[in-house]
Amino acid sequence: MSVIDEVLAANAQYKETHDASLYSPQPRRKLAVLMCMDTRLDRHALGIDFGDAHFIRNAGGIATDDAIRSLLISHYMLGTEEVMVINHTDCGLQKASDEEMHALMEEKAGKPANLPVRFYAFKDVAKNVEEQLERLASHSWVRKELILRGFVYDVKTGRLTEVPWKCRRT
Repeated sequence: MSVIDEVLAANAQYKETHDASLYSPQPRRKLAVLMCMDTRLDRHALGIDFGDAHFIRNAGGIATDDAIRSLLISHYMLGTEEVMVINHTDCGLQKASDEEMHALMEEKAGKPANLPVRFYAFKDVAKNVEEQLERLASHSWVRKELILRGFVYDVKTGRLTEVPWKCRRT
């Protein structure tokens, strides 16, 4: 049985006890979290229950155009009032440059990419968090009232540490 088949079997059991009235598309705690897709970081590490927050995940917890699109929908249409940006130690995007990742994937795929891909490689985790916060804050639709804070999650200790950042929104 494949992993997907196992997931489908688990879903068949879950649907028997699912109660849609318990959940809403609006996050109960009015929180959105932009974070890396790394498996070592999840809602349990943050003390967040199912339905409490929106999670936007991608490699590196990067404020891409698509992540910003999701955060804007979360804020304007679904009531989010606070955003956490979370990166973590030992991130794969720290281990190779964009150029190195392109070369590796082109070699493994046996051909060049047919669409542009940017990986957003970085060296300094805290600096990367600051850059994502700046990118969010610089968007004209991200209002001053939307609280933006950034953190680094240590995968060895499980500790979340806030990154000092002075919001430069006008």
